Amino acid sequence: MTVIEKDEEVCWQLAETMDAMVIHGDACDYYYQDEAQVNRANVFAAVTGDDDDNLVACQLARISFGVPKLVARVNNPKNEPIFTAMGIDAVSSTFIVAGLIESMTTVQDIVTLHTLHKGRLAVVELDIPPGGSGACSCAVKELGLPEGSVLISLVRGDEVIIPRGGDRILPGDQVIAVTLTEKEEQLRQVLLGGGKQG
Repeated sequence: MTVIEKDEEVCWQLAETMDAMVIHGDACDYYYQDEAQVNRANVFAAVTGDDDDNLVACQLARISFGVPKLVARVNNPKNEPIFTAMGIDAVSSTFIVAGLIESMTTVQDIVTLHTLHKGRLAVVELDIPPGGSGACSCAVKELGLPEGSVLISLVRGDEVIIPRGGDRILPGDQVIAVTLTEKEEQLRQVLLGGGKQG
């Protein structure tokens, strides 16, 4: 993974906390996307607080470097149709919060934060019980996650962890994952049930 970040101080913080190459620069600039070898990326995500910058960076990644999948943070929900019309998966924090509130009133174990690709993919949240679950007995790489499912982060108190293969889920962790919607129940079973699925 490679991160392009304008703020030099943030670059240093990211370099110390993430297992990623961090480039100090502007992702709207061809030079920095070229330096980041964006042409080798399967996914390009633009997550600044400026919708215009996110749109430009995504378009540059597609037109100049041929990235097949684009994801952008959309700060103004009114702009989401523009991103969607241009083939960019738009993630609106406003809609995520609204969806979270709605989901929490209807689902107990797994909360859908956002859907992508016309509902085929879901960003979900699961809370590991304080007493733990079967998933706590092995490393992430040994969990046997369902096909099409990826763990994005583990929230542990005030700490956010980008999980790697050797990391372990601990009791009380909040797990954020992306999964095919038809695999949500299987993912729930892996993380909250007996752990690894045969």
